[in-house]
Amino acid sequence: MTPAVCNTCPRRCRLADGAVGFCCARRAEGGRVVAANYGKVTSIALDPIEKKPIAFFHPGENVLSVGSFGCNLRCPFCQNDSISQHGEDGVQFQVATPGELAELALRTKRGRGNLGLAYTYNEPLVGWEFVRDCAREVHARGMLNVLVSNGCAEASVVEELAPLVDAANIDLKGPSQEYYDWVGGDFAAVCRTIKTFHAAGCHVEVTTLVVPGRNDRDEDIDAVAAFIASVSPEIPLHVTRFFPRFQLTGSAPTSVAAVRRLAAVARRRLSRVLVGNC
Repeated sequence: MTPAVCNTCPRRCRLADGAVGFCCARRAEGGRVVAANYGKVTSIALDPIEKKPIAFFHPGENVLSVGSFGCNLRCPFCQNDSISQHGEDGVQFQVATPGELAELALRTKRGRGNLGLAYTYNEPLVGWEFVRDCAREVHARGMLNVLVSNGCAEASVVEELAPLVDAANIDLKGPSQEYYDWVGGDFAAVCRTIKTFHAAGCHVEVTTLVVPGRNDRDEDIDAVAAFIASVSPEIPLHVTRFFPRFQLTGSAPTSVAAVRRLAAVARRRLSRVLVGNC
């Protein structure tokens, strides 16, 4: 049988029947590639919207946050590697339908205050079909959808989701493809995702984690800010401090002074720049 090609992200894995892609979340079945993590929830919590981080969309409110497993990047500093870097056999999960999650979001709204559903923790777009189906159910109940993503997806995926996503925080991890070679991604695809969500009327915020020796020069953050400003200087940027995690446990954290210096660099181009993990 001819290998099936996954069209979810620029990696475009070619998979023999039964094989699982690089992301650990998509599998070839009968000549097509499906989301092996569909409906498999590894994490669920009611979080402040600011924790996503999203600072300028319904501030002070909560959002019911759900995650699955798998990711199409291999960031050596991953904070959620226990679910993002594993497949179905390496995690514990519970199964839920889109309607069940939407109903839970609605009950949580009535009981504890909740604006909707956030797709987060692992990389949501490797299971984009579940995000789409949940988002439709959430909108049908008059609630909102929030996406937290690395943004490394094919245009067709982002274009299908854009009308359903009310707010998104997209990681722009570094200023160039050279940086994305380090984390296993596609810089141009991420930039395109940011543009697409913004053009669709989605509230977009961007996060850049500052890793010492990798993207902590003034020119690195200036390049990130220049791209964001080319889309809109009103898009908020979160300049965030790195702490040792995953494969970089022997590294030193970013200094607070460096994060604040780089935030000041970004403010030359952007009107809303915040610091994180400081």
